Amino acid sequence: MTSLQSQARQVFRTRSPEAAPEVGFIGLGLMGSAMVTNLVQSTPLTVWNRSQAPTAALGQLGAHVATTSAEVFATCRIVFLMLSDEAAIDAVLPRDGSVDLQDRIIVLMSTVAPAFSRTLAEEIKRRGGAYVEAPVSGSRQPAVDAKLIAMVAGEDSVLDTVEPHLRAMCQTVVRCGQAPAALTMKLAVNTFLISVVTGLAESFHFAEENGLDVDLLRDILDVGPMASAVSRAKSEKLAHSDWTPQAAIPDVLKNCRLIVDQARQAGTATPLMETCTVLFAEAATSGHDHEDMVAVVSAMRHRTYHEKTAGRHESDLGR
Repeated sequence: MTSLQSQARQVFRTRSPEAAPEVGFIGLGLMGSAMVTNLVQSTPLTVWNRSQAPTAALGQLGAHVATTSAEVFATCRIVFLMLSDEAAIDAVLPRDGSVDLQDRIIVLMSTVAPAFSRTLAEEIKRRGGAYVEAPVSGSRQPAVDAKLIAMVAGEDSVLDTVEPHLRAMCQTVVRCGQAPAALTMKLAVNTFLISVVTGLAESFHFAEENGLDVDLLRDILDVGPMASAVSRAKSEKLAHSDWTPQAAIPDVLKNCRLIVDQARQAGTATPLMETCTVLFAEAATSGHDHEDMVAVVSAMRHRTYHEKTAGRHESDLGR
């Protein structure tokens, strides 16, 4: 047994039954940092992030800043993971048994492939822990406002333990069954979200190219039957060319690929998502990889420019 494992066992033995379990949170990116700001107000919290910059503000709010990710697992019974991808998860939770998971509850909030989540759930259970899927729907502003929607999967008794902490970060918590049902549901939700925002961007591009007032288009869409919190926020960004990331292009592209891959495994047609995948990939490789998902309009503008240029070239050749 490692010294960290011994330390953890001692912590759990000496903690009084009435004491709230210590909670850990790993991954303080665009979403995680906003979510933890709400969570730290309701429970004692230990945090860790690969880069130290996001941890300073949380330390001022009362969170304990761990020096390593292993320290979080060693001292916390419930550990939330909000990491960028599967490789990042494997880096903090290696499969070699070096991290003691006995009696731990691991809550995965990252969006990853359902097959990866299923394998992770089996591994954690084999090592004496419990596993909860809890991907969220919503971008950074809903995270700041604690208005996210969490889709959760796991054993009901474990969900009962975790849910109060989720409600500190999320407006709604929906139980979806057993893993990987929550992550698969998240991909279904994102199929709609990504298609809507891509269509909205194309609407604004159409207006631009036809000489219309984009502010007027925004006003009409905001009071129309298709209006939603998402459409209003993204219309505002499109009207003012505000690419400040709420949901960044690379994250959306990752979701597109996860959806298409899962659909192929299930033999499901996803023509809209295949088109969105190409468009977001074009936006990411043309210098918009740090911008909000509405910057997908740049891919449409690029295509239009080249179509017009090619048309002029063919016209010149015909003279």
